[in-house]
Amino acid sequence: MKKISENIVYAGVDDLTLDLFEGQYPIPLGVSYNSYVILDNKIAVMDSVDKRAGDEWFRNIETILGNRKPDYIIVQHLEPDHSANVEKFALRYPEARIVCSVKAAGMIGQFFESDLSSKIIAVKEGDTLSLGEHNLTFVNAPMVHWPEVIMSYESTTKTLFSADAFGKFGALCKEDEGDGWACEARRYYFNIVGKYGAQVQALFKKLSAFGINTICPLHGPILDENLGYYLGLYDTWSQYAPETQGVFIAYASMHGNTKKAAEMLEGMLSDKGVKVAITDLSRCDIAEAVEDAFRYDRMVLAAPTYDGGLFTKMEEFLLHLEAKGYKNRKVAIIENGSWAPMAAKKMKAHLETFKDITFFEPVVTIKTTVKQEVVRQLELLAKNLQ
Repeated sequence: MKKISENIVYAGVDDLTLDLFEGQYPIPLGVSYNSYVILDNKIAVMDSVDKRAGDEWFRNIETILGNRKPDYIIVQHLEPDHSANVEKFALRYPEARIVCSVKAAGMIGQFFESDLSSKIIAVKEGDTLSLGEHNLTFVNAPMVHWPEVIMSYESTTKTLFSADAFGKFGALCKEDEGDGWACEARRYYFNIVGKYGAQVQALFKKLSAFGINTICPLHGPILDENLGYYLGLYDTWSQYAPETQGVFIAYASMHGNTKKAAEMLEGMLSDKGVKVAITDLSRCDIAEAVEDAFRYDRMVLAAPTYDGGLFTKMEEFLLHLEAKGYKNRKVAIIENGSWAPMAAKKMKAHLETFKDITFFEPVVTIKTTVKQEVVRQLELLAKNLQ
């Protein structure tokens, strides 16, 4: 078992069988359900795992404990991928107490058949729990990303058990196969936590009071080096500030003409030395498109009119951006329509409900195919997007 410190041991489980996280986000490299055990005069198990990983988790717990029994299970987050085995844990270790937030104590009955109320210790902001040499201080983290979330700071080792914050997609056994921490952490953040940037900023103010050497999230690797890098990215993301200076082009095309215009614009911008990312919304992982929309400081939307409205793939993308609180960006629009172009009007109507969105000119209108006049409009737009 991996040790975080001499007496803090990793007890989590990799899952390579799940295809969709939360029923919607593809995870080709799987996911980890992280759990930790603090061994001291008293023993605390930090969170449970998803029900599909329960048997392996209990084996891990038993291996770590040996002949000892746990005194506490700390439930930092009630989402089922972290709490599914709490009831089984309580039945297996009847003397153990369940430590959770006051909010979680009021919600926990929704998740299990057994009445666990007599086992619960409900903690508030700043409450502490001494295990012996190790001492936990509890930090409320509401809406990062559920209302009942707490984090736990262990002062002896300066370890933050951060619930879902600082997590990422990808099983730990697949860490060498990804594109580094930031790529899947970014996709995870904006699609799971992203709506709650203000709450993340409020949490940062609380955490500034602690010296942190190690971050133990509920998904992804333990972070124990170069913490400024991870904290800096989270600070940028949660302020809705662009991470990368460049243009993200998101297009949806029916017969290839809108795609042609988007790719022409990509070439024009690249020739001007502008960093560009481009995505076909009809074929991409929509979560990656959301990630790139937040990553870049400028975005171009290109889509045709469909049934008098907006092509469905673009509409779906804009609904995702709305749900995640997209704001503080500059956006350009390309529309296509054969007899009554409406896509630009529909896209702009969506975007005008977002905060702090400004628009580039011109709005480029394609009437079926890309004619020379459209090329001239694209050239002007590329100049303005520089």
